[in-house]
Amino acid sequence: MALTHNLGFPRVGKKRELKFAVERYWSGDLTQVELIAEGKRIRAENWALQADAGVDLLPVGDFAWYDHVLNISLLVGAIPSRHKNDESVNLDTLFRIGRGRAPSGCACAASEMTKWFNTNYHYIVPELTQTQEFSLTWTELFTQVEEAQLLGYQAKPVLVGPVTYLYLAKCVGQEFDKLALLDKLLIVYQQVLGKLAEQGVEWVQIDEPILALEIDDAYRNALRRSFDALSGQGVKVLLASYFDSIQAHVEDIQSYPVEGVHFDCVTANYDLAALETVVGQDSVLSLGVVNGRNIWRSDLEGVYQQLALVHERRGNNLWLAPSCSLLHTPVDLDQEQKLDGELKSWLAFAKQKGQELALLKNALEQRDITQLVEYSKPVKARLTSTRVNNNEVQQRVSALTAKDGQRNSEFATRIKKQAQSLNLPLLPTTTIGSFPQTQAIRKARRDYKAGTLSADAYQSQMEAEIRYAVEEQEALNLDVLVHGEAERNDMVEYFGELLEGFAFTQFGWVQSYGSRCVKPPVIWGDVSRAAPMTVNWTNYAQRLTKKPMKGMLTGPVTILFWSFVRDDLDKPSIANQIALALRDEVVDLQNAGIKVIQIDEPAFREGMPLKASQWQTYLAWAAYAFRVSASGVNDETQIHTHMCYSEFNDIIAAIADMDADVITIETSRSNMTLLDAFEDFDYPNDIGPGVYDIHTPNVPEVAWIKDLIHKAAKKIPVERLWVNPDCGLKTRAWPETRAALDNMVTATKELRSELGES
Repeated sequence: MALTHNLGFPRVGKKRELKFAVERYWSGDLTQVELIAEGKRIRAENWALQADAGVDLLPVGDFAWYDHVLNISLLVGAIPSRHKNDESVNLDTLFRIGRGRAPSGCACAASEMTKWFNTNYHYIVPELTQTQEFSLTWTELFTQVEEAQLLGYQAKPVLVGPVTYLYLAKCVGQEFDKLALLDKLLIVYQQVLGKLAEQGVEWVQIDEPILALEIDDAYRNALRRSFDALSGQGVKVLLASYFDSIQAHVEDIQSYPVEGVHFDCVTANYDLAALETVVGQDSVLSLGVVNGRNIWRSDLEGVYQQLALVHERRGNNLWLAPSCSLLHTPVDLDQEQKLDGELKSWLAFAKQKGQELALLKNALEQRDITQLVEYSKPVKARLTSTRVNNNEVQQRVSALTAKDGQRNSEFATRIKKQAQSLNLPLLPTTTIGSFPQTQAIRKARRDYKAGTLSADAYQSQMEAEIRYAVEEQEALNLDVLVHGEAERNDMVEYFGELLEGFAFTQFGWVQSYGSRCVKPPVIWGDVSRAAPMTVNWTNYAQRLTKKPMKGMLTGPVTILFWSFVRDDLDKPSIANQIALALRDEVVDLQNAGIKVIQIDEPAFREGMPLKASQWQTYLAWAAYAFRVSASGVNDETQIHTHMCYSEFNDIIAAIADMDADVITIETSRSNMTLLDAFEDFDYPNDIGPGVYDIHTPNVPEVAWIKDLIHKAAKKIPVERLWVNPDCGLKTRAWPETRAALDNMVTATKELRSELGES
């Protein structure tokens, strides 16, 4: 009979218990012993949820205090020297790497953070030197295996594969061939597998998602060497790859000495008969037939029809799984008590996806699809629901032309008019949008939503918070101000609440990075704007100051990719629906007297297909959607956009194609190396390279900021440079925010003199 297994499970807890425990530890309100105990409790609950749902083989090692790639760095001893406090490696070592600070040890620069393939999850980038040594250092994996075994579960440890790990790492110091470190790294992986074998582990999952990329021969050869070295260590190896098709590598995979292979059958349309040839009858063929990255209920009846013959032929050697780790989905739909009943019937969270696998397994064993037919009825009903389709929205999208994605004039003409209108100094200073979300702000929002705070009282409190943020910025002498976004919960959720076609959950949290969790909206129908969303708040803030006030919006591509998006309509069409709704908002902001409008697109890079050959198609429609949202305004209105934690080299031409007047980007963690993309490409518009990292509580020194701007000025003409933090400030506290911005402004004033402002 088929076996069900899971590639990974959400680690934050049903109600974000891990987030709150970690943050209490950081603030000194929880001891390390208490934190470790809470982590153990959450892991036990996660395993119980999966086992009760019907999952046979449970993942271990998918839990992380901060990030699972960072787990591997500690496991193999790849710890940057600045993060070592003493000879011991413990939780504080991990937190210093991830956030630059821990309860013990000195503050230091956190390691760089970027997106995990094409997801909205951020991993901590490993830092490797040419003389890097590896050793088995962090033994928490073995402790967790023992925990699962003592609870009676069949544990399947999960490891990021050594080749993917090296691929994701960055070179520190001079550039070198990272694959030259593979043999030394493999020795540690062999030791890990050997210890797991001693613990009685039968299967180990080795994740090599780089197989979904178009990798070169060096990496293909490295994968062969890797699996040759990892075989024969006393455990069976399941190779897992996901996020896209790995069809191009099936001949290589066929030669790997592994006991099983997992294929993502949601993002790739495989010929299952051909896969059976790749994976011999004596090996395990794992099929990811349930979507691990979205929350829609599966059409199990349709899946059954695809698998019935495969199951008859393979029996025990057919494993059923989600397409990838369920890290990217919320924990349990049963917690949702306020969702519309019909909408709820269309959804499945992580626990429910385990139940789907169990239903499918039972149907295959019994050769009876009665339950699957009943389960799949809501899936089919959604496709024809009159609630989903809006003819007016569809007609407006169909009428879009190339002209709708163009400004009235070229940038050179626009920027002259904007300079005259805004009258800004050299190196204008600004922030990315949000200011600290204090407990008072969060309480007011909760009380308002709960009905215990009136609308008038809520508005008065939010206006007071906006007034405070404006006064602080005036005191700091920033040049372009923001209203601080006190009224906003999340940069996507806020807009989704005000747009048609979106729904919201109570507990649909997913991890973005570290302790940061987001609750993505659900795009279930055609998108439109019923009324202005930000105009009143922004206009109120503008009345408080004579300085320019930025209108703050989230862009169409980011709203698309940071939502659980409908799967019955193509993404370009959904992006254009959102873009038209935002276009209406941009025009209304301009007409209300707002001269600077920022349309954030931090997800622009992560939306790219994993295969380079498919990039241009995506970049064309994504840039067009952004231009549609921004191109309804006059030349004098300055359009900004913001991107963070992205590699820009591959997409610099597309960023230019977005035609924003000013782009602000994250560069501080990379020490301005991300600006290398601008050396070989003559980017025509203005740029604000982030001069300090807001994801750490550390306050940047004036000299540090000046040094970064001097580096930037070597690559970008100084008259086109802006000065700003690398991201929004909502997660920070006011004292550190005030100190950091004061240093930023001080550094800028000194630089204006040094760089020759008249």
